[in-house]
Amino acid sequence: MTIAASSRTAEEIASQPGTWRRAAALAPRCADVLPRRGERVAVVGCGTSWFMAQSYAALREQGGHGETDAFAASEFPHGRKYDRVLALTRSGTTTEVLDLLARLRGGTPTGAVTADPATPVRRAADAVAVLDFADEESVVQTRFATSALALLRAHLEVEDALPAGVRPLDRAARDAERALADPLDGLPAGGTGLEQVTFLGTGWTYGLALEAALKMREAAGEWTEAYPAMEYRHGPVSITAPGRAVWTFGPLPGGLADDVRGVGGTLVAASGDGPEDLDPLADLVRAQRLAVACAVARGQDPDRPRNLTRSVVLGPGRG
Repeated sequence: MTIAASSRTAEEIASQPGTWRRAAALAPRCADVLPRRGERVAVVGCGTSWFMAQSYAALREQGGHGETDAFAASEFPHGRKYDRVLALTRSGTTTEVLDLLARLRGGTPTGAVTADPATPVRRAADAVAVLDFADEESVVQTRFATSALALLRAHLEVEDALPAGVRPLDRAARDAERALADPLDGLPAGGTGLEQVTFLGTGWTYGLALEAALKMREAAGEWTEAYPAMEYRHGPVSITAPGRAVWTFGPLPGGLADDVRGVGGTLVAASGDGPEDLDPLADLVRAQRLAVACAVARGQDPDRPRNLTRSVVLGPGRG
């Protein structure tokens, strides 16, 4: 399936290998913004940014950098103590994020990663990292979110003093180029006649599964769900059937492939540990492409999704 050449969303998706590399190059200069090894950290965001926060929190803890929690900005536990709070916000104008940063000001140190420095978040956070090269015209987030996660992954690699050539993010950018070049024909129905997809992840890839499901809903109005991979057997398997797919990010839990196929589902698994597998962040690029393809197949404009705005800014008394 081809993606409409006029889609700005498709163009932004295609730019991601370059924006990830630029984000990685920026990481060594963000020491005043990003968490330091050993700090107890909370990472917050809304929507897509919250899912990226979840992925980063799992990666940071898994790498031994310190206890890390992720929250939707509106659900931050104010009675809990942190050494630092980091906010992810593309627009820099999201009400819940700004309200949280204002409440923390003068107490807990705060940082923010944003695409636009000329927004209120520049004044609300103590320090800000600007990824203006990853900003987007599209309502649906793609390259800013993944570039923010690329920055955070690269910062962990800097803290670990990993030498060039063995940095996972370098591989992720190369894999993203593969994910952009490969045809979508091998994916469920090539984006046409797709009834339902369940996305699964484990550890840091669970956040990617949540984000993939959101992209399909936002861009194309598709019925999608997302779960931790081992939770698939505890209920979600009940909706799997012929014409429906299960897409996994990262290595498959034992026996899951047989579970999916045993009830007639289609398994999509392109990321894991093998040399031919995609880095899970690059596999998210495939899901983004499929979301646009599904929108086009439905006769929808992926640049103008239903019921969405680029930033949620609430009026007084509407929080």
